[in-house]
Amino acid sequence: MLNGQKNPSQCQMVVALNMIVGKWKPIILDHLLHGEALRFNELKKLIPDITQRMLTMHLRELEEQDILTRTVYPQVPPKVEYQITEYGMTLQPILTMMQAWGAKHIEHMKEKEQ
Repeated sequence: MLNGQKNPSQCQMVVALNMIVGKWKPIILDHLLHGEALRFNELKKLIPDITQRMLTMHLRELEEQDILTRTVYPQVPPKVEYQITEYGMTLQPILTMMQAWGAKHIEHMKEKEQ
């Protein structure tokens, strides 16, 4: 601690990790990073093991952080679409690197077990 304050670089890392941490956020983001808007039920079908409550919670968090937009169309039944924002697209290189590292780590652990 400097002058009784937290280390700024550690705080910045925590902020970044909070945006993508967890089992579902990276998967949700991966589906939305392709650029096309997806409806709630389309996301649910793409991620069948996620609960409706968890998907709703993560979508709201990502919307609050300007990572995605939620568009409601005034029709019956209501139509709601989610789309990655331009700002949210800046996460793509990080997620791509994490995916590549994850694949290497899986291989590393397989080799270690042999």
